[in-house]
Amino acid sequence: MNIETRKIKFVQEFLKLQNEKSISKLEKLLNREKEELNEISHSPFEQEGLNNRIDQSELEFKNGRFKSSDELLEKYQ
Repeated sequence: MNIETRKIKFVQEFLKLQNEKSISKLEKLLNREKEELNEISHSPFEQEGLNNRIDQSELEFKNGRFKSSDELLEKYQ
């Protein structure tokens, strides 16, 4: 059974539920699962992206491709 079929069957069973407590439990489970997936999908990317940006900035500084704070202040005054 593929995932689409499983989801349809799950929704059909969910729609048959009449017990408020059961619906609340499933809502909580779904919300927890969404939060966990969201953390997993964003954390490594954000960390890797930040590390790449730090590496790039350090390389630019080492190669003299930067402006001092005085230069930036002068530019925007």
